[in-house]
Amino acid sequence: MGPDRAVTESDQHLPGPGLAVATVEVADPGDLLARLPGPDALAWVRRGDGLVGWGEAARLTLPAGTDRFTAGEKWLREQFDDAQVADEVGVPGSGPVAFGSFTFDPACEGSVLIVPRVLLARRHGRSWLTTISGPADTPGNAGQLPAARPVTAPAEVRWSDGSLSAPQWEQAVAAAVAAIRAGQLSKVVLARDLQATASAPIDARMLLARLARRYPDCYTFSCSGLVGATPELYIRREGEQVTSLVLAGTAPRGGSPAEDDALGAGLLSSAKNVEEHGYAVADVRAALEPLCAELAVAREPALLRLANVQHLATGVTGVLGGPPGDRPSALGLAAALHPTPAVCGTPRGAALAMIRELERMDRGRYAGPVGWVDAAGNGEWGIALRSAHLDGPRARLFAGCGIVADSDPAAELAEAQAKFRPVQQAIDS
Repeated sequence: MGPDRAVTESDQHLPGPGLAVATVEVADPGDLLARLPGPDALAWVRRGDGLVGWGEAARLTLPAGTDRFTAGEKWLREQFDDAQVADEVGVPGSGPVAFGSFTFDPACEGSVLIVPRVLLARRHGRSWLTTISGPADTPGNAGQLPAARPVTAPAEVRWSDGSLSAPQWEQAVAAAVAAIRAGQLSKVVLARDLQATASAPIDARMLLARLARRYPDCYTFSCSGLVGATPELYIRREGEQVTSLVLAGTAPRGGSPAEDDALGAGLLSSAKNVEEHGYAVADVRAALEPLCAELAVAREPALLRLANVQHLATGVTGVLGGPPGDRPSALGLAAALHPTPAVCGTPRGAALAMIRELERMDRGRYAGPVGWVDAAGNGEWGIALRSAHLDGPRARLFAGCGIVADSDPAAELAEAQAKFRPVQQAIDS
């Protein structure tokens, strides 16, 4: 791991001091994702509600380092504290908001925070529009939405292996199982990547629309080229209230209600999956307990059924402790949780070392926190799963599986392939 270094002026787009922020209530805009005017989209949407943004009033790209979350929060506080804010709505997500996406591994650079020039949001039946400008900008009409440019799909997509072929990845899983059985660690999450090359640039809005339509219960997100639909809510903060949903342990959906129920029952009774899930729940509890005056964790996992898979899920709710000024923001809470055993393993240090050794790739921002935070510290952050990084006509997809002592390499490969499918199908059709 390289040494931490301070963020320099070259790392950021500096808008000048004193952002001017105006938030006004607007009529229901309909499909939020359809309002995005171009492919450089910012989004966090579930069941039609959420936030979308475009343009950049301010941007920070962070270097590698264990302090990347702290450095990002310091920069955001400077932006928000200097802003002149006129907020007619006054709810979580109104006023100045930053979208963010952080690397999984602190040794990797590329974490990013973006304050959009325009943000459109809907929540609990209310809709609002936020515009942000710097001192040199010409004031615009805060109530006017631009017309969206058409979205076109590439005519052809070619697929190829990523860092490891399927047999090579199975060998990596087998090596991890051997290390776990030898007592070196309890669990490790190994990821694969898959490469797509299209005949034309891949528009993030195309993926967003298809993923949101097919997986409405997931959080559909886009930030600086990372696009996906994650089922996992890392943390939500609304005032002093915090919520988390822990997911670990996966089974496919059945072809009939009876088969679906049987697969779900098998997941709930699977020693391997229950063990994997327990590590993730214990880690979230340990991270949040010192920060909360109250914390409630469901005693037993339940099934979370999505369109393509079902997961073991445990809900966590809490009330932040301490004086209001000292409570961590939603981004600070995500930093405290990352990385959980659901995306890394346990013990954390040994699992991260094994990931670096066996995956033979840089995950980038896959499996890192992705979401948004406002000036009051409210926000929602998920784990960047079921995702792809877009770069013109190329896309790099990711999928990972939790490996424990009873894991079977062929079964884990099948699970990873199932987890690729949502984004793969969104690119293909």
